[in-house]
Amino acid sequence: MFSIKSALAKPYAYFIKKSVLKWANNPVETQNKVFESLMAKAKHTQFGKDHNFAHIKSHADFVARVPVRDYEALKPYVERVVAGEPDILWKGKPLYFAKTSGTTSGAKYIPITKESMPTHIEAARNAILMYIAETGNADFVDGKMIFLQGSPILKEQNGIQLGRLSGIVAHFVPSYLQKNRMPSWETNCIEDWETKVSAIVDETLPENMTVISGIPSWVQMYFEKINQKTGKKVGEVFKNFNLFIFGGVNYEPYRAKFESLIGRKVDSIELYPASEGFFAYQDQQNIKGMLLQLNSGMFYEFIKADDFFSELPKRITIKDVALHTNYVMIVSSTAGLWAYNIGDTIEFTSLAPYRVVVSGRIKHFISAFGEHVIGKEVEQALKEAVEGTTVQISEFTVAPQINPTEGLPYHEWFIEFENAPQDVQHLANTIEKSLKNQNSYYLDLIVGKVLQPLKITIVKKNGFQDYMKSIGKLGGQNKIPRLANDRKIAEVLIEKNLTN
Repeated sequence: MFSIKSALAKPYAYFIKKSVLKWANNPVETQNKVFESLMAKAKHTQFGKDHNFAHIKSHADFVARVPVRDYEALKPYVERVVAGEPDILWKGKPLYFAKTSGTTSGAKYIPITKESMPTHIEAARNAILMYIAETGNADFVDGKMIFLQGSPILKEQNGIQLGRLSGIVAHFVPSYLQKNRMPSWETNCIEDWETKVSAIVDETLPENMTVISGIPSWVQMYFEKINQKTGKKVGEVFKNFNLFIFGGVNYEPYRAKFESLIGRKVDSIELYPASEGFFAYQDQQNIKGMLLQLNSGMFYEFIKADDFFSELPKRITIKDVALHTNYVMIVSSTAGLWAYNIGDTIEFTSLAPYRVVVSGRIKHFISAFGEHVIGKEVEQALKEAVEGTTVQISEFTVAPQINPTEGLPYHEWFIEFENAPQDVQHLANTIEKSLKNQNSYYLDLIVGKVLQPLKITIVKKNGFQDYMKSIGKLGGQNKIPRLANDRKIAEVLIEKNLTN
């Protein structure tokens, strides 16, 4: 059946693709313009005056005057903005604060300004339009779309709206998508996650769902409830569901489970959104990596992850990065963040255009013995270990066991299986082999008998959901860290009897 909406989507998608390629093909010039604009617009702010923005003419000047800061270091400025003072980090006051739960700083208040808010919306829109331009598939725009997100209810504090990023974004759904959007506003406002997902299932079952999006672990919960309620695969219930949009975590550990729940393969688009900015999105279906947003009011710097904790780590710009090197990403933006360490590590998979993958968190690693194991390595090891098998993983995390009751220390893998292996030790051996191939430090520690090979502890069905519920972080944008340099998560899993 002919649809005006899908017919119009295609020429619009080609128009957007042309505009995206214009800046993507001129990356250094694009970033230089962003940098100059940021310095000019913020020179009269309190932060700009304190750091002499008026006299910054180059990246070297910026490095000399503006140190890298994490949230804790920027907090004195943020607190003044939260108190209602204008012109502190950016001109005027921010429109919103995206409130997040920090692991070390307590609650974080990340400003979103009149200038930065549109970049979140445009990047999400462009990700879908680039998909349409590449595939020619626009039929899904006539169906219902859902994003599993936090509550859109906002609070006001000193004239600034306060809420979760996904809840804030819910207020900016374009008018042409309002009729397609699910769930209802009332359901979206339900705070309890399990109650909310059940209500979403009830609302969506009768609908023609074509696009489903969210963090994989929480979409999995939604899919499982559909299976339980209908006895059917998601792909049978939603016959026109053909596009899954996700972000927040690596999809690969979930892919086999998702294809089993759906009953068939569907196209997917990976996004890299954060409260600090919408950094990248997948622009090609068969090319690894996400297109870094160089034209969205964000100026990027990069520090090699191996050097990050040294006294004076070198800060480089986009023109000097290399492929397949683990970098900490530093951002300055129209939200009023300056040389801000967002905490993520990335690797470039392409330099023309610049595409990235998220390799982990600079604080989420295991190096209790100098092994420097990162998120990308544990995810790759697990992916290789289950390929070609019937084993399906629901969730996992890794922690060091420094003081075992007997034998050498080791890495303990806490894994919740959907389909468990017949031989858990064989799976552990396969993971171990991949880790040693990827990480020479880890290999040396095993060979040198500083560590013994990893061990797997099986987590009970829904154990990770129960863990998240126990710490008040079930649903929304919350996710399990893939690994940690301590045993905080491990101890709760064991104490609450969530392991076998």
